[in-house]
Amino acid sequence: MPKLAIAVLLLALVALAGSMTYVGYLVIGIVSEYLGTGRFMAGFLLVVLFARVPWVSQGNLRTVGLLPRNARLPVMVVLLAFCALNFLYRGQMVSLLFVTLAVTFLLSYRWLRKKLLNRMIAFLSRSSPDPSQPQHSDETVIDGEFREKKD
Repeated sequence: MPKLAIAVLLLALVALAGSMTYVGYLVIGIVSEYLGTGRFMAGFLLVVLFARVPWVSQGNLRTVGLLPRNARLPVMVVLLAFCALNFLYRGQMVSLLFVTLAVTFLLSYRWLRKKLLNRMIAFLSRSSPDPSQPQHSDETVIDGEFREKKD
């Protein structure tokens, strides 16, 4: 079963990477159309807008970019929503499906990452033998301690 799960996970990641690449191609096409430039220049403008570069300041390594950290996700969602409305207006349903998939993934990524990380941590902590924690074979059993009072 673990090999099957790994294969399904890799297949899902490949499909996600392919669909996100196609969405990037669609977004660059729409931006280039509205700006009246070529795809290369539109892609370059989007790279400049969303790029993060390393910067050393006072001995600390950090990343800086044109957009602040809190503005990146809303700008991406607005850009994708604009493209989705454009495809809806044109009646291109396949492109609209891919763009809405990308918006859904962007909005649910943080929640999904948190849930998967919590599940993996719970699995790893349960499977590793720790002598300080007692092993329970049944999770429905309540463990408790009782002490007698001396009269």
